Amino acid sequence: MSDHFVDRNRLWSRLDQAVAALPEPPSTPIAVVDLDAFDTNAADLVRRAGGKPLRVASKSLRVPALIRRALAHDGFSGVLAFTVAEALWLHETGVSDDIVVAYPSVDLAALRRLLVSPAAAGAITLMVDDPAHLDVVDAARDSHDVQVRVALDLDAGLRLGGQHIGPKRSPLFDTADVVTLARRVVERDGFRLVGVMTYEGQVAGVQDDVPDQRTRSLLVRRLKQASMAQLEVRRREISEALSHVADLEFWNGGGSGSVEATGADPAVTEIAAGSGLLVPGIFDHYASFVPRPAAYFGLRVTRKPTPTTATVHGGGLIASGATGADRSPVPWAPPGLHLTGLEGAGEVQTPLTGHPAALLRIGDLVWFRHAKSGELFEHVRDVHLVRGGAVTEVVPSYRGCDRAF
Repeated sequence: MSDHFVDRNRLWSRLDQAVAALPEPPSTPIAVVDLDAFDTNAADLVRRAGGKPLRVASKSLRVPALIRRALAHDGFSGVLAFTVAEALWLHETGVSDDIVVAYPSVDLAALRRLLVSPAAAGAITLMVDDPAHLDVVDAARDSHDVQVRVALDLDAGLRLGGQHIGPKRSPLFDTADVVTLARRVVERDGFRLVGVMTYEGQVAGVQDDVPDQRTRSLLVRRLKQASMAQLEVRRREISEALSHVADLEFWNGGGSGSVEATGADPAVTEIAAGSGLLVPGIFDHYASFVPRPAAYFGLRVTRKPTPTTATVHGGGLIASGATGADRSPVPWAPPGLHLTGLEGAGEVQTPLTGHPAALLRIGDLVWFRHAKSGELFEHVRDVHLVRGGAVTEVVPSYRGCDRAF
């Protein structure tokens, strides 16, 4: 038996032990985070960043205690949030006073709350890629007394042979267009241009070392190299052009899958990271780092339809994105279990096959990994923090918090 399988069997034993020791059996899905793996991942991200600060991507955590834990590590600084309402809540609850909202917002109610709070406006940076985003902010304000911090979200995709490879995020690609919008921000009353963001999702978010896809993996690695080479030139040119328009505080780039490559770019001053702390299923098989899964959810066996099949209750926690097998949860502990091709992961039940299924009994726990990171915690109110074979603390997810978003 491989060391990998031995480790997963040990994980199965200690997570079961940790849950069994709780005063009351928790309802499923039971979300757990292995703190030893989380802290090891945090240290590894800092190492890979090569001295550049890491901004915590809250979308990939969605648990205030875990965001605070990441920020407590040397090398992490600030939060990359996903909505203005979330950013306000993080600021108001004291999680961070340095928050960049990663996506443009048209949430007038949240923008109004920001605009009446000089403290919040000083701590939160809004993302824009179109003059219309500035119009939305102005529509939400009664005066220009509160200055709004703004960053530009630039397209970081690869242009190759007339094709665009990468996330369809921003219309800003050409240097001239970036400078034009930057000047509009600087010249507009009530706004201050403080930063730039370039997220190279085609590098940070794509597996490139899949054992049974060697040809495809080689192609992906070459595309990643071409993308980073092209992007370094573009960042340098845009940075030089913007230096004549505004004094920027930060240039954000990258993600957990591209920390080293992004950190090597002189234009980048900080790197976004979140999924690398928990390492969900789609972050397996990267050439740049060794995955150490830290987040799991447990489901109980409720049926034995055949002697070699075990059916758990629930399980259909399908990840966002283009639908496919890589968006399904992964049966992880005990090792050797598989989803069936006909039913997959279901809303109310998930049948499992593989040699351990014959050993499972009704009531036993099976531990899964979600395909994506923070999305797991939208399905639970409580998150069990585990060290070794014991639950050290039960903390709320965003869903379990008394929140205003």
